[in-house]
Amino acid sequence: MPEVKLFAGTNTKKLAESIATNYGQELGKLTLSKFSDGEMSPSFDESVRGCHVFLIQSTNPNADNLLELCLMIDAAKRASAYKVCAVVPYFGYARQDRKDRPRVSIAAKLIANMITSAGADRIMTCDLHAGQIQGFFDIPLDHLNGSAIFVPYLKSLDLGDNLIFASPDVGGVGRTRAYAKHFEVEMVVCDKHRKRANEVASMQVIGDVEGRDVVLVDDMIDTAGTICKAAQILLDKGANSVRAIATHGVLSGKAYENIENSVLEELVVTDTIPLKRESSKIKVLTVADLFAKAIHAVTGNDSISALFI
Repeated sequence: MPEVKLFAGTNTKKLAESIATNYGQELGKLTLSKFSDGEMSPSFDESVRGCHVFLIQSTNPNADNLLELCLMIDAAKRASAYKVCAVVPYFGYARQDRKDRPRVSIAAKLIANMITSAGADRIMTCDLHAGQIQGFFDIPLDHLNGSAIFVPYLKSLDLGDNLIFASPDVGGVGRTRAYAKHFEVEMVVCDKHRKRANEVASMQVIGDVEGRDVVLVDDMIDTAGTICKAAQILLDKGANSVRAIATHGVLSGKAYENIENSVLEELVVTDTIPLKRESSKIKVLTVADLFAKAIHAVTGNDSISALFI
């Protein structure tokens, strides 16, 4: 069996170290050199010839993280790696998965093409914004699910019969329904209308939350405008408490201020993207063990189905 080596991109070093620890080995040595104008040149400081190489890097903006990943893949292929797997905990640009208005890019497809063209043999990611993005790749893709992280945490809260799940928009109904089905409870939907990106014009609740402990479910939190507005409306509708879970804490713009000033009990995210700062309302759960188990399964030619709730 080929030797397995794990390497970290600049943006995901802390998570990569945790994944390597859970996997049972140290991260490989890699140097990222930069010219004075910012041009990057990654190089492996150890042989990867004939190795099964896993490159861990989230591709959230800025675009340097994506380019760095592609350069790492290219360097590994040119160094005669046996197989190269791009481990992308957060797949950036996934919100642009279709033409929702004239004359726009389908960025998710473009990024998929870039990673594949760079030489990746496999992709491993978690909670894509749109599941159909899996079809953008012509190489194997392991799509891990954040529910494996959140379900045990929600069970530890022991919310009992008062628990109810809510989707902050119509697009997240399928994701929310899966949680409701697992816990055998009801769900509601917050139907929103946007004027433009990151700005909610109006929202209404479909369903009854009177006296219930609500858990809002989303795949990512960006400016937190939607989730905070949904929390306020749910509380106004008689909810006992409102908390939110989201795999990817993008948290841009005034997200931290929005969350800290909101009625949310807490926002629970994972470490697919490192937090820019601490917040008393934000709790971080790690996906390190989930990815480590997936890497073990891939290298041992085992199924990853056991990692799903």
